[in-house]
Formats: sequence, structure tokens, C-alpha cells
Amino acid sequence: MAMNMENSSKDLVNEVDHVDMLDASFDAYEGVIINIKNDMDENVFTALLQTSISQWRQQGKKGVWLKLSLEHVNLVKPAVKEGFWYHHAEPTYAMLVYWIPETNHTLPPNASHRVGVASFVVNNNGEVLVVQEKSGAFKGTGVWKLPTGTVEEGEDISAAAIREVKEEAGIDTEFMEVLAFRQSHKSFFSKSDLMFVCMLKPTSLDIEKQDSEIEAAQWMPVEEYANQAFVKKHKSFDYIAKICIAKKDNKYVGFSPLLTTTASSAKKSYLYSNYQLEQ
Repeated sequence: MAMNMENSSKDLVNEVDHVDMLDASFDAYEGVIINIKNDMDENVFTALLQTSISQWRQQGKKGVWLKLSLEHVNLVKPAVKEGFWYHHAEPTYAMLVYWIPETNHTLPPNASHRVGVASFVVNNNGEVLVVQEKSGAFKGTGVWKLPTGTVEEGEDISAAAIREVKEEAGIDTEFMEVLAFRQSHKSFFSKSDLMFVCMLKPTSLDIEKQDSEIEAAQWMPVEEYANQAFVKKHKSFDYIAKICIAKKDNKYVGFSPLLTTTASSAKKSYLYSNYQLEQ
């Protein structure tokens, strides 16, 4: 009888000590990252989530990150019911967040900017590469503009400028400098926009335009590009054109890429500067 009571006591202790929780890892900011690997019933998920948050609250945790792949989209609704909200989404997942303390949250916001490039490609004859677009705001306007595009995830500004010129006009180039950049707001689904104007040196001259997006492409004297009525009418375009002319005439110094690393990573990155390294 005594043995049975002892075993029962041990079972009770083990039951109290063992609490089913969601699989998760912790970050350096007292945050929690939930790892959903297998399909899960919504009711089971809700029970585990409630228990987990209770435990994390006792542990002093703060932000909770819940990454749900397309296969686990059924868990979005129960998570929202428990107080989670959307942080961001990508093609293969949605990220939801929750703040445990009874204070204003300090979670970092979603990306605030989209990054674009405009490429000033000038040949030895003082001609700039210009294009007319088949769609968008410039469709059917007859305006000649610099090749432009969006920087892809994980892509350097310099690489994006080279890629966009190759895609739109078939011209191979060498990146030289960032000449200027412009910031605007509420330009793309409420996001801000950073546009970097880059100077590139052509290493080929025969144009092969992109038929799907580009109506026409050609080499044009820089002054002719700058004197277009549209460019003259809009200050930002006019300023950029004047900067390009000044650079062509060697009266302007832009920012060249310096290969370096950041303090938090050994990965190579670029610092754009007009600092002249000693040879």
C-alpha cells in the first residue's frame, strides 16, 4: 500500500512538472520564435498557444513571432483570436506577432521602404542610354527616361543597376558610382521609396530591347535628354539631368562602392562613398 502511494505521488509530480507547449526558440531580445513544423488541429493549437504564452509570461519573455507557411494557414484565425496581428507576408508564409508585457510593444516594424535604381549609362560620345516604357505612368507619353527597376531581395544596388540595364536594353555595363538618391513616401502600398541614381560605363553598345516592357531604346545626347519638356517641368527629373550632365563634364563626384563588412556579420557588403583610398 505504501509503495502504491509512493508511485502515485511520483506520477502526480511528473504530471505537474510536464507542461505541453509549442516548439519554440528564443532570440537575444527576450523574444520567442514559434516553430510550426507539422499540421495541427486548430483547437489543439489554441490550447498549446494559451499554455505557452502563460509560461513565457512567467519567464519574462516579450515579443512572440509566429511564422505560418501556406500549409498552416488554418492557424491564422485562432492566432488572431488570441491577440496576434499581422507583421508581414512573403510568397510562402505570413508572419504574425504578439506582445506579452502590459506595455507598448517595441517590436521592429515591417520593412518601410522599397529600393529602386535609375541607371545613367553614358558612352564615349557623350550619349546616354534611354528607354520608352510600354506600361505604367510613362506609357504612350513619348518620354525618354533612364532605365529603372527595383532592387531584389539580397541584391546590391550596384548589381541591380547592372541587371536592369541588361534586361531592358541588352547593354553590358560596369558600375561606376551612385550619383544621387531620392526619398519619397506613400508610393507603393503605403511604403516609402528610395531611388538611387547610378552611373554605369557601357562595355557593349548594341541595343537589344526587352520587348515585353520596353517600347523603344536608343543612345541620345545627354543634353537632348535633359531638354525634354517633361524633364524640364518636373524638378526631380531636372535636378537628376543636371547632375548627369555635370558628371559627364567631370564637374561632379559621386559615391563609389567600397567593399567591406558590417559589425554584426562577416558577409561582404558595400559602403558607398567619395572617399579616395590611398594606393
